[in-house]
Amino acid sequence: MVGKVLGLKDLEQFSSRRSSVYVDPECDKFFELPLFIAASSNDITTKCQCWQLSPGKEPALRSYTEIQQLLQQGKKRDVKNILRENSWPINSPIRAQLWPMLCGQHLTKQQMLDGFYWEMVHQVFGTTELSEKPIMLPAFVDATHCLPYHLTSTGRAVADRIVNVLGYDCPDITYSPVLYPITSILLHFMSEEEAYMCLAGLVGSKEKVFINQTKLQHEVTWKTVMQIAKKHTKSAISYFQRICPGLKLERVFMDWCWWILAGLPFQHLVRIMDCYFHEGIKVLYRVALVVLNLFHKECQSNNEWSPDNIKNDIGNALIKFCKKIPVSPAKLLHAAFSIRGLSTQYISRIFIKTEMLLKSRSVLNSGSKQLIKSRSSDNLPTSQSQVNIQMMSHTLTIREGEKSPGHRAIAMGVYPIHNLKSQVCKNEDLFTLWSWLPVRITMYQPVLLYTTEEHGCSLTTFYVRVEQHEPTLLMIKTCNNEVFGAYCSSRWFERNVKDDKGQRQAYFGTGETFLFSLYPERAKYPWVGIEGDKDLGHSSELFMAADSKMITIGGGEGQAIWMDENIRFGKTDGCKTFNNPPLCPSGDFEIRVLEVYGFVGI
Repeated sequence: MVGKVLGLKDLEQFSSRRSSVYVDPECDKFFELPLFIAASSNDITTKCQCWQLSPGKEPALRSYTEIQQLLQQGKKRDVKNILRENSWPINSPIRAQLWPMLCGQHLTKQQMLDGFYWEMVHQVFGTTELSEKPIMLPAFVDATHCLPYHLTSTGRAVADRIVNVLGYDCPDITYSPVLYPITSILLHFMSEEEAYMCLAGLVGSKEKVFINQTKLQHEVTWKTVMQIAKKHTKSAISYFQRICPGLKLERVFMDWCWWILAGLPFQHLVRIMDCYFHEGIKVLYRVALVVLNLFHKECQSNNEWSPDNIKNDIGNALIKFCKKIPVSPAKLLHAAFSIRGLSTQYISRIFIKTEMLLKSRSVLNSGSKQLIKSRSSDNLPTSQSQVNIQMMSHTLTIREGEKSPGHRAIAMGVYPIHNLKSQVCKNEDLFTLWSWLPVRITMYQPVLLYTTEEHGCSLTTFYVRVEQHEPTLLMIKTCNNEVFGAYCSSRWFERNVKDDKGQRQAYFGTGETFLFSLYPERAKYPWVGIEGDKDLGHSSELFMAADSKMITIGGGEGQAIWMDENIRFGKTDGCKTFNNPPLCPSGDFEIRVLEVYGFVGI
């Protein structure tokens, strides 16, 4: 029977209490565990095993206060090492404070007011009382993996409520299967409100990735794990492919996160979370590689995992193996963090490359087949599309300084596209250009980030004003009145991203980048690889490059657009990336005006 659930008054009474003595009815042991929200401490969790301190002398473990002081001093590397090495018992009360602190450091909102969560609960459900009836879960939840980790029916109802409120507060989350399991884990060590705040920090983190929030991110992640595994667990991959000649690795790696979240024992998960809440998803990458290597080793020595027993379903066998994993949490983490050559820069490079390819394919699949590569008049928008653009333009402005989609309401009829005072484009040219943008981009307000007319001719100023925006639209007018430019899919700040050797990457960007010419003729030049999966070589993926001396768009046997550090002179050639001719007849040009636009609310 579900016990009493606390309302707001009760919550105020218990808000300062973090833990109570929990009595396990099955083993008659006493443990220090969180109070959560219920008057009866067993209303929210049940235990299937005795989680108690190991006999003998306890190791010297670092305290919450020590870790808090290190974080306040900005010594994140020291904190990382402590979290990796200190095997706090699963029943240690430290996590009731440690985990909220670790997750809280990732919060990007300036301040979360007291009572924010409960106001959201009331706004979503009309009451703060917990309903005994099931709550419909958000669409981003994977119903087959709502792992409760021994939460009672009350605990599961609390988890349901948290993810609903998070989905309401973060509408950009469209697919996030790991969010519910992590919610359940958090509820073992803290209150409902604290669990929500932890999730808000993980979801809103800008510095590190913790939780995937779209299907694209989810797919990029498992494909990144697969690529890393091919390099760092070669023997295991070769073994699986040898015993299953027709094995598709994709089918195995699509479930990689469930090896950990659905397979590993809870005490292993808790120790992994200690590190994960500070370091991010790369911790899970490392653990997955160790799981593969351990499984491969067991397959060679344990008949339970013989080829005949696993070849029909290696993915499910991996999860079953994890349930019986033959190493302790400490040894698992030690092996994970001992893997060499798995730097953050290396993982980032693999991730970005995979994301670039998938984004390019998604553009193709979402209708980019209609993007015409020809320089014929078929590139021009139809009369109906111009009407649609004009109607849409009434919600779009380029008034600098407006910073949220909420401005669209007050922008109705103000500076619509057909009245923009661009120094580069004529009205009809702007309609044409707008029809070439990805459809989703045309839904956002354009904002003028940089113009040589107002901000001067300086690459330094260009970067200061533009580099954090994604995407951007560059429009150039030459002293000969030629007009051309590029839609740039990635931030110009990525020129500073370093590879696994500590060197800055030469080129960056994705296949959504394209070139265009508006005068003396109109033409769009999309990425040559957008028409299929054929490998066109490295020279076809040279989208964007920049440093303190120049900007380049497009490469391979020439640079489609090159500008100098003074944004005064440039040149244009044909290039392999876009298969374009020179964008102005002379090849060399002098810049009269450069305008760069961003899009607010993306």
